Amino acid sequence: MTTLPVSTFQAPRGTYDLLPPDSATFLAVREAISAPLRNSGYGYIETPGFENVELFARGVGESTDIVSKEMYAFTTKGGDELALRPEGTASVLRATLEANLHKTGSLPVKLWYSGSYYRYERPQKGRYRHFSQVGAEAIGTEDPALDAELIILADQAYRSLGLRDFRILLNSLGDKECRPVYRDALQGFLRELDLDEETRRRIEINPLRVLDDKRADVQKQLVGAPLLRDFLCDACKAYHEEVRELIGAAGVVFEDDEKLVRGLDYYTRTTFEFVHDGLGAQSAVGGGGRYDGLSEMIGGPALPSVGWALGVDRTVLALEAEGITLELPASTSVFAVPLGEEARRILFGVVTELRKAGVATDFAYGGKGLKGAMKAANRSGARYALVAGERDLAEGVVQLKDMSSGEQAPVALGELVATLQAKLA
Repeated sequence: MTTLPVSTFQAPRGTYDLLPPDSATFLAVREAISAPLRNSGYGYIETPGFENVELFARGVGESTDIVSKEMYAFTTKGGDELALRPEGTASVLRATLEANLHKTGSLPVKLWYSGSYYRYERPQKGRYRHFSQVGAEAIGTEDPALDAELIILADQAYRSLGLRDFRILLNSLGDKECRPVYRDALQGFLRELDLDEETRRRIEINPLRVLDDKRADVQKQLVGAPLLRDFLCDACKAYHEEVRELIGAAGVVFEDDEKLVRGLDYYTRTTFEFVHDGLGAQSAVGGGGRYDGLSEMIGGPALPSVGWALGVDRTVLALEAEGITLELPASTSVFAVPLGEEARRILFGVVTELRKAGVATDFAYGGKGLKGAMKAANRSGARYALVAGERDLAEGVVQLKDMSSGEQAPVALGELVATLQAKLA
């Protein structure tokens, strides 16, 4: 007899399926990251999973690996050039401009989002072609207190999860006044180095990205490169110092990192990264910064802004690296086990009432016998099982079994909802 395969199809390379029970941890991480944002005036926004290619080419930058190598771009049947979103900021700013949110009230427009993003990268642990992020953007205001607020909220989110072994790296990239001077000095230095053709092309488009090159032979040659801090104008120095003072006063520990540039072209002034040393080479768990010129790059008015994105996948790996197991509520509190058709009908009605009352309840479907149904009750993680047969129903009761102690006692049908609510409170 020929054995048929379980399935002909598998998830695409570099992606994963998020399944129970692991999915509960991912949901808890998303909740923990978004909770401080919801408590600080940030409203939820959701954008399409794909956008016009030009949005990312202009906003993220054509010199970046994200646009030049990693973006999933395609042409629709109608001839539109689209791309799966590789990051969230450009889409959120596009939606803000399209809906004129910056004109409808006081600035900044504060938004948070959660979703999947896509980059064609070499798959490895902690780096996938499909990944999940929670992000936040404060659009339309230039204020070091906003930069500090977002860094503090991210720190708060991670600490609420119990994480301790992460570091915050901080730098300033200057602005349109002082960065061109530094850019010229850096280009002059880099042109003298022994670099490959692609890196030399990057020198002419965005030389700061060369500083972010992770190859050891490139980093060795970068010793003695001009430092951006020596070229910052007085305004950028004062701005950066205020950010440092505000987050320091809030008790947030950070490290100054003069080589931190991040992987996107739109950053100005404040830039920061959250890293976790327990993750090996892929140590970044999130990051962000100020992007004062991005709105103009994509055709909008001047809207100085700041934001970040934290990786849900990476955060889960950080929890594992620290040996942290989140305390998650049981998906099922009560499991109903009917014995016989009449009990099945009545207990199904009880299950519906319990659910309406807010009690997480499941049911032994498929006509299982007592032994099989109780195994299912155990697997569900329920604290209590409801067991009822013909004799119980004739007496107007249901047997309530404590799954931990094994103790069992009859409870009147009419008192069941109130009894379970009291026990689970």
